Amino acid sequence: MEALAAMAAAAFVAATLVPAQSEAVFVGLLAAQAADPLALFVTASLANTTGSVVNWCLGRLIARHGLERLPARLRPDPLGLQRAQGWFSRFGWPSLLLAWLPVAGDPLTFVAGTLNYPLPRFILLVLLGKAARYAALWGGYAAVAG
Repeated sequence: MEALAAMAAAAFVAATLVPAQSEAVFVGLLAAQAADPLALFVTASLANTTGSVVNWCLGRLIARHGLERLPARLRPDPLGLQRAQGWFSRFGWPSLLLAWLPVAGDPLTFVAGTLNYPLPRFILLVLLGKAARYAALWGGYAAVAG
C-alpha cells in the first residue's frame, strides 16, 4: 500500500505546475515489485490526471479573476499565456492527448482551463494520453526485464 501511495503522490505532483517527474518512480516500483503492476498503472494514470485537473482549475480561476490577483512571482507571462492560448486554439482537443509531455504538457492543461475547455472531455483526453504513456513505460520495462 505504501508503494501505491508513493506512486500517487509522485504522479500527482508531477502533473501540476511544480517541476517533478513520475516516470522513474513508476519504473522503479515496477522493478522493485513493490506492488501489483496493474495497480501501479491505474494509480499513476489517475493521480497524474488529477494533477492536471488542478492545473485546469487554476486556469479557470485565472480566467475568471485575472492575473493581477495572483502574487507577482506566480503570474504567468501574459504574452506567453496568449501564445499558449493561441496554440491550443489552433490545435484544439488533440493537443490534450499530449498533456503527458515534459515542459509543454503541464502549461497546456492550465491553458485549457483558461479557455474553459469542457472538463469532462478534458479529463477523458488527458487520461487517455497519460495512461498511454504509463502503458508504454510498463511495456518497455516488461520487454527489458523479460
